[in-house]
Amino acid sequence: MATGNDPLLQPLQLKHLRIKNRVMTTSHEPAYPEDGMPKERYRAYHVERAKAGIGLTMTAGSATVSRDSPPVFNNILAYRDEVVPWLRDMVDACHEHGSAVMIQLTHLGRRTSWSKGDWLPAVSPSHEREASHRAFPKKMETWDIDRIVGDYADAAERMLAAGMDGIELEAYGHLMDQFWSPRTNTLDAPYGGSLDNRLRFTFEVLAAMRKRVGPDFIVGVRYTADECLEGGLTRNEGFEVSRRLRDSGMVDFLNIIRGHIDTDAGLTDVIPVQGMKSAPHLDFAGEIRAATGFATFHAAKIQDVTTARHAIASGKLDMVGMTRAHMADPHIMRKILAGREDQIRPCVGANFCLDRIYQGGEAYCIHNPATGRELSMPHDIAAATVRRKVLVVGAGPGGLEAARVASERGHQVVVFEAAPKPGGQVRLTARSQRRRDMIGIIDWRMARCEERGVVFHFNAVADAQTVLADAPDVVVIATGGLPHTAVLSDGNALVVSTWDILSGEAKPGRNVLLYDDAGDHAALQAAEVIAASGARLEIMTPDRSFAPEVMAMNLVPYMRSLQQHDVTFTVTYRLRSVVQDAGTLLATVGSDYSDLTRERRVDQVVVNHGTLPLDELYFALKPLSANRGVLDYPALLAGRPQARPSVADKGFHLFRIGDAVSARNTHAAIYDALRLLKDL
Repeated sequence: MATGNDPLLQPLQLKHLRIKNRVMTTSHEPAYPEDGMPKERYRAYHVERAKAGIGLTMTAGSATVSRDSPPVFNNILAYRDEVVPWLRDMVDACHEHGSAVMIQLTHLGRRTSWSKGDWLPAVSPSHEREASHRAFPKKMETWDIDRIVGDYADAAERMLAAGMDGIELEAYGHLMDQFWSPRTNTLDAPYGGSLDNRLRFTFEVLAAMRKRVGPDFIVGVRYTADECLEGGLTRNEGFEVSRRLRDSGMVDFLNIIRGHIDTDAGLTDVIPVQGMKSAPHLDFAGEIRAATGFATFHAAKIQDVTTARHAIASGKLDMVGMTRAHMADPHIMRKILAGREDQIRPCVGANFCLDRIYQGGEAYCIHNPATGRELSMPHDIAAATVRRKVLVVGAGPGGLEAARVASERGHQVVVFEAAPKPGGQVRLTARSQRRRDMIGIIDWRMARCEERGVVFHFNAVADAQTVLADAPDVVVIATGGLPHTAVLSDGNALVVSTWDILSGEAKPGRNVLLYDDAGDHAALQAAEVIAASGARLEIMTPDRSFAPEVMAMNLVPYMRSLQQHDVTFTVTYRLRSVVQDAGTLLATVGSDYSDLTRERRVDQVVVNHGTLPLDELYFALKPLSANRGVLDYPALLAGRPQARPSVADKGFHLFRIGDAVSARNTHAAIYDALRLLKDL
């Protein structure tokens, strides 16, 4: 499509603010603040998207306005005056590139913990606990309401002082819509009961803010217009709320959510993950826009440009959010403008980003390790001054990233892969229909490598002689690993691996024990295959919880699948041994907590215990290499290049990455490759 006619590239006028295009990142908290302040790292993250041409970057998810709303994952503290200069620095930097900047403000209400921050009780319009964050809140008194209304107004004034183009209030799962929902508001009048009363707090907040920021400052609300929950805010009430917000004269845009986020399952329906329907709430948001005729924003798994363009062209939205998509590729707008949409790094919906946040970590994209590391890792690879010959062994995600980065540096790159196709463990993962989008990690890198003339040899097992014959300057071993199943005191030959199940090498039994001592996706993917076959399945782990590496939101579709079948979950038990007995397998189970033993009689035992490195080639090449395989950690961590090969070197420089070193994950393998090769 010609850029002049592209719906995504048309400007949007909100009062005095002209947003240069229709693409935004919605408010989200990547957990990059330091001491509650958006310092250099936070600024660099948002500026990267501004440099690439995004129309609006909505910061914070959410910035908290009160001390009794302590952050649950390193949010910005909007109740502190010192936040203003940090925010102004970020806003000014984004404005230099023509991007509008707004911020989301909130009070979390019950969606936090009393044991964080100042150890003040969580507050809400009822004593009802939120399942996800587990706090039993204090039921609010009038003085709580008055105090928090003032806190919102104070925070809004700080945002105006920081030069923000506008603010957005969050009302889905947080305090504001806890007032709206009959499930979470048991107050008497004037703040409980009728819809008028339940909305009173919101309009008091809006009125107090308007007194501080004036009529021209842009204010919007991101809210649920249907909780999709028995006894909750209904669709009809949501439409009425939408009309009242529009008619209030205090709101300039609506940002639509459908659903509830008080449980992992509810959150995942609001923000769908891999294998779930794309843009599931887009039509609903379009109905709100049609009913109100008001500026409408929305985001929920709109991960590709085609869907985003449809959202605007069809009139469903005025601004379309592509938040996780911009974590995968912050340069989406630049590539659209350059007519290079085919080069956009795809969001594969793995949700590694959000799941890490909800476990108290920082947001990272599963296959763009530069996101969140803009101060140390490049999104654009610079050309090298000297051309080298780089030989990569292994075409999994780490090996392909090494090949991509080296080729973009301008080096001559050759890749040897023993399998007939690239992908490694990702190709095995993508055999699952629900996780088929993972292959995008591989396809995108293959396309970039082919553009750069990387030479691939498939069905080619490289040995030391093969490597030496190519006379490389640098060798990168990315051979991955193979399942480690020899973890029993007896009977290791009687078990199969999760890979055997996923590849089809082993057919599921009828009565299966799956022993998971790694806690990752492989176990639950294999469990889905086994359960779907009609087998009786017990998933056992020595951990105190199952699948800790899968994390909350990714666990939801697994549980929805497995709970339909005959599946039992057993925690805190360790598989000790397996023996053949009377035509079946007798498994002995113990515990780390006591000396007890128990037995299970099954016809199949599946073991998931990570991988062991395929490192024979590395150790064969190590004594022949110039650096003896040494990786200079101080240089690596400081972002400096490893020692460069020179004509005086006797031999090549040798490195290994990913699971060829130790069992980790896809992000770790790709990050290994990027930070090693970016300066080669």
